[in-house]
Amino acid sequence: MVTGLVLLGAAGVAQAEATILEVTGRIAGGGVKLDRAALEALPPAALVTSTVVTDGQHHFTGFLMRDLLNHLDAKGDSVTAVALNDYAVEIPISDFYEYDVIVAFDMDGQPLTRDDKGPLWIVYPRDDHQALQDIRFDYRWVWQLQLLDVQ
Repeated sequence: MVTGLVLLGAAGVAQAEATILEVTGRIAGGGVKLDRAALEALPPAALVTSTVVTDGQHHFTGFLMRDLLNHLDAKGDSVTAVALNDYAVEIPISDFYEYDVIVAFDMDGQPLTRDDKGPLWIVYPRDDHQALQDIRFDYRWVWQLQLLDVQ
């Protein structure tokens, strides 16, 4: 069971002091705000991969996107991921079942900070799949992730 969930009611939005990710749209309850403890309660996941914005390979830890969506009983075909700087991209949910896409909160054993792509970063296992080295997937690596809207 995930702890630290704050469900959004129809009458308004409950504020969680340490919310780092909000999920809205076609999920159970219509919306949820999650703090780091809630996200760390999901099954852990890790991968080592290179990125197009850093040098060399890095070790990322976090949780699988599909585990979060399954936990929230998400129903939809896509997710719009929104960053703190309002960058937004639509990602097919099929990506999360075809590949072990994680939402990382640590890189190389250090928490991701807002100054360095944190606190959350969508990371694809690009070194494990030739297809993921296509530029259309690079746009889906949303750093400073703050919102997922399931459609």
